[in-house]
Amino acid sequence: MSTNKQLFFWLLSFAVFVLFLMVFQSILLPFVAGMALAYLLDPIADYLETHGFGRIWATVTILLIFLILFIAVLFILVPILAKQLISFLDYIPELATNLEALLRKNLGPQLDRLNSLSGQTSKIDWGSFVGQAANFVGGLLSSIWSGGQALISIIGLAVVTPVVAFYLLLDWDSMIDRIDSWLPRDYKNTIRTLAADMNRVVAGFVRGQVLMCLILGTFYALGLLVVGLKFGLLIGLTAGLVSFIPFVGAIVGFSLSIGVALVQFWPDFFMIGAVFAVFAIGQFLEGNVLQPKLLGGSVGLHPVWLMFALFAFGSLMGFVGMLIAIPAAAVVGVLARFALRQYLASSLYAGHNNNTNKTEGLE
Repeated sequence: MSTNKQLFFWLLSFAVFVLFLMVFQSILLPFVAGMALAYLLDPIADYLETHGFGRIWATVTILLIFLILFIAVLFILVPILAKQLISFLDYIPELATNLEALLRKNLGPQLDRLNSLSGQTSKIDWGSFVGQAANFVGGLLSSIWSGGQALISIIGLAVVTPVVAFYLLLDWDSMIDRIDSWLPRDYKNTIRTLAADMNRVVAGFVRGQVLMCLILGTFYALGLLVVGLKFGLLIGLTAGLVSFIPFVGAIVGFSLSIGVALVQFWPDFFMIGAVFAVFAIGQFLEGNVLQPKLLGGSVGLHPVWLMFALFAFGSLMGFVGMLIAIPAAAVVGVLARFALRQYLASSLYAGHNNNTNKTEGLE
């Protein structure tokens, strides 16, 4: 098969795959979630196999433990979070009014001076500004909550996902061997190398990021509860779980916490500083302990590329897109680095002076 025919074949295959995702995106969620769950749990199954478990018993054991933990969280933590979320949404108008009054009382002259320096002839309606910001946050949380309710209400997600995860986890190694047998013989070593790089990046990032988000969410939630902040559990867990988007989790959690703390504790600067300290310590732990230990320096996903992938896939495919965004970004990153290496080693880069440059380098 000529190079042009091979290129056409792979481009056509990729186009069919993308079309398949776009057409069936409305029903893909439980299958993608099951595949992601099987991928995350496969190393544990391999570990149990090396310690005397058969594959089927390792799979059953892992999924039973996971389901027990999931059901425990669903029935213990979710009702508490739902109650706090409803209360927080009701509290937003009061929060906006109190923040506006606090700003006007303590920073009124400075705000008016800033208004005059900006050349405005009329005063800025800071109450309207704070209210709009609060309404935006409320709308965002409402959409997240409605989406969460929709996900919970989908029977297929609760029923199909464990079934898909069970069969995929049970047959994972045999499926990998079968797919390996389908590789083009002339390029099998190259494809295996690329696949190993993709697996390293995806496994290192996804598994490390999931664990880091859980640790940060627990830390923020417990820290804000100890401080006594209203809705501390909700804000802390939200900040931790959204930390998979670089800087967004910390910024959202910090902004909400400081806003609530100002209204709740003013003028007690010690308590406001305690809320600030929770996020300062969390950011220190994330940057100096969790990221180096859990993610390492070889992940290869730039934060800007990661944010772009999350927003792009999320806008195209919704929650399913968010699930596949990170693996897709990792795959594209590996392929881009491979293409760059091929380009730098080709005559297209070196040109006609390749041999001359090599000789000059030796001299």
